Amino acid sequence: MKRWCVLLLFLVTLALVVVVRQPVAAAPLQSTVITVQPGDTLTRLAARYGLTVGQLAAANGLSWNSWLYAGQRLTIPGASQSPAPTPSGGTYVVVRGDTLFSIAARNGVSVRQLASLNGLYWNSWVYVGQRLSIPGGSTTPAPSPSPNPPPTTTGGVYIVKRGNTLFSIARWHGTTVSALMSVNGLSSTTIYVGQRLKIPGGSTTPADPPAPPPAPAPGVGGEKWIDINLSQQRITAYSGQTAVYSAIVSTGLSGTPTVVGTFKVYAKYIATPMSGPGYYLPGVPHTMYFYRGYAIHGAYWHNNFGTPMSHGCVNLSLPDAEWFYNWSPIGTKVVSHY
Repeated sequence: MKRWCVLLLFLVTLALVVVVRQPVAAAPLQSTVITVQPGDTLTRLAARYGLTVGQLAAANGLSWNSWLYAGQRLTIPGASQSPAPTPSGGTYVVVRGDTLFSIAARNGVSVRQLASLNGLYWNSWVYVGQRLSIPGGSTTPAPSPSPNPPPTTTGGVYIVKRGNTLFSIARWHGTTVSALMSVNGLSSTTIYVGQRLKIPGGSTTPADPPAPPPAPAPGVGGEKWIDINLSQQRITAYSGQTAVYSAIVSTGLSGTPTVVGTFKVYAKYIATPMSGPGYYLPGVPHTMYFYRGYAIHGAYWHNNFGTPMSHGCVNLSLPDAEWFYNWSPIGTKVVSHY
């Protein structure tokens, strides 16, 4: 009987030890859902929330190099690591991939408010390192350098900076890519930081383009048509022979060039998916097809307008694409040329 009591005591003690040593289950980390803003990428969102790209992609059934689109809803695992809110007002330093549109959306202000406060137009370019005042703040930022190259005299020299392209330099100096290539003896459009380029003609760098005028009423001033200049990477809306609005675009790469000829807009979509070999883009905004699968549309996945980037379509900034979409009815003539 004594042996049975000892055995029973041993078993009870062992059970108590097991219970005491059983780890307490940690409370699961909560997740939250965010809405993707223009300019957001998996890399930037992962950094903002203290995650790896792989963690963020896996939580949303994506691959590490998936595209994001404005309005997309993403699950953020471990919501306790939410980023500090951007204060209303103050100064914002532009980072790679930013546009006035994405900065305004991120800070809860309108594009026109942000542009007006910083002496810009709503469709002005911004550059990495530029300091912008955010409406609502009391801090006055230090003056920032002009995003345009410094003025040059006839026959002057421009030193290439990070982010420059021959297209953007030609635009700033009121000349053409072919003229720049000719005077500098270039055989391709490839340039590098620190390169010294001769500028053919022109005494000053032009200011930012003016804000777009209101679109003329249909039938006023002549037939509406769209000119796409592939050499200048520029699209222009015409009413008869009068240019009413112009913008920088990104057309097809050398392997997937934009078609050349005279066409007509035959279909319009406020947003539509696009796909091809190696890519899928959901919700492409303000799309106007003018020949088979070739279209004029907004591009939310890059901000490198002025340089060929596409599979043949004509990429515009989101505000520019919206303007052309609202201005152009079905049947609008489209002329594409070099």
